[in-house]
Amino acid sequence: MMRETGILVRPSRAGDAPALRAILNDTFESTWRPQITAEAARAYLEDDRPGAYVASNGVEFWVAERADEVVGLVHWRHDFVHALHVRAAHARTGVGARLMDEAEAAIAAAGHAEARLETDTFNQRSQAFYAARGYREAARYPDEEWASGLTTLLLVKPLRLSGRQP
Repeated sequence: MMRETGILVRPSRAGDAPALRAILNDTFESTWRPQITAEAARAYLEDDRPGAYVASNGVEFWVAERADEVVGLVHWRHDFVHALHVRAAHARTGVGARLMDEAEAAIAAAGHAEARLETDTFNQRSQAFYAARGYREAARYPDEEWASGLTTLLLVKPLRLSGRQP
């Protein structure tokens, strides 16, 4: 756990589930919904994708707290960052950077030489965030999650392996 600029980063707890679902819904409304078809949005809401994602993976999340409120989450497995979400009200305040610092450090400590993640071509803000952190495009392909004709970018960043001797 680290505390910096009022941000506490820690592993998620069972009691965080409602806040995690709220964060996922917040980023869906502010980022994804304007870009996807009405049919894809309806399926997202009807399937309760945030609830299902939190229920199946929430124990792996790390969260960011500010003033005792969960305001962001990151989820990675092996060398792949599956999710980084920050409440819109806390965007561009260092929350996403702190969460990615945690994920990248853990990925490197696990012996992975690079971190990988996906974003979409429409999401210029996330592309700029990741580019500033050293991520580069490795591939692009159709986004099958939303079935909306979007294009996904695979981004990769080399990591410095911690605690390893050459």
